[in-house]
Amino acid sequence: MGPKRLAVFIERYAISRSAEFEALLRLRAAAEELGHHADFLFRRELKKIPNYDAVFIRALTDPLNSSFVAARMAELHGKPVIDDSRSILVCCDKIHMGRRLAAAGVPTPRTAYVGASEVDEATARRLFDELGPRLVLKAPNSSFSQHVERVESPGEFAKVGERFLRRADRIVVQEFVESEFDWRVGVLGGEPVFACRYVIPEETFKILAVVDGRKVECRVEAVPLADAPPKIVATAVAAAGAIGGGLYGVDLKDVGGEPVVIEVNDNPTINADEEDRFAPDVYAKVVRHLLGPKPPR
Repeated sequence: MGPKRLAVFIERYAISRSAEFEALLRLRAAAEELGHHADFLFRRELKKIPNYDAVFIRALTDPLNSSFVAARMAELHGKPVIDDSRSILVCCDKIHMGRRLAAAGVPTPRTAYVGASEVDEATARRLFDELGPRLVLKAPNSSFSQHVERVESPGEFAKVGERFLRRADRIVVQEFVESEFDWRVGVLGGEPVFACRYVIPEETFKILAVVDGRKVECRVEAVPLADAPPKIVATAVAAAGAIGGGLYGVDLKDVGGEPVVIEVNDNPTINADEEDRFAPDVYAKVVRHLLGPKPPR
């Protein structure tokens, strides 16, 4: 078998930071070192996907985005793709994701799913009694911490819930799990490939938020996989397995030494000198997963 060709599907917003652009260059270099070729494809070049042996998506995944078209086109032509369309559909629906995690016995925050007829102060009082004095409301199709808010009163619950119902017919209600940071474990094909801590900004409870009109985001502290708590890593692998066999970023909190999975992200962030700091081989692992071993000379 000779060299293979990898299509890396991106949108222009995916290279807005130097760390994102450098990560893409490291991916391409890894492909070349393994004897393959990697090309960056933009939306207008989707028609070229059948000419490649595999596709790696590095743009925001959503069933309504061009990235989903890229995934489906790859699958229709029998090409390996990260992320596959099923993973996109599951991870972009927090209700679907939550039910898959529950069925697999993965620990998550106590959760309720609330429909339009239940978004009222009476339901809020019941859920505060059951889940605790602070609740987190999520629109099921949210990403990058958008449409995720913490509420502390029945009035806030009703107001935020009604706003989120403009996006979906149900919302996710979870107990608030406090922590200084979230663990993020990258899992590829059922194997952990990187670990880091996302240190939550003091101004918010989320890893990314807009506060007083300005964007605040978490600090990334990379950790060697061998130094990450074994329970955190094992639970992340189990959570990823409940979704599929692709590439996932699993967000977890450590609650008294016990891991709790907040969510599983398809198409996880891998930035240069951040997530990859102690995992420089992550790019080669992605290439091998999609294209196979280095071809013989």
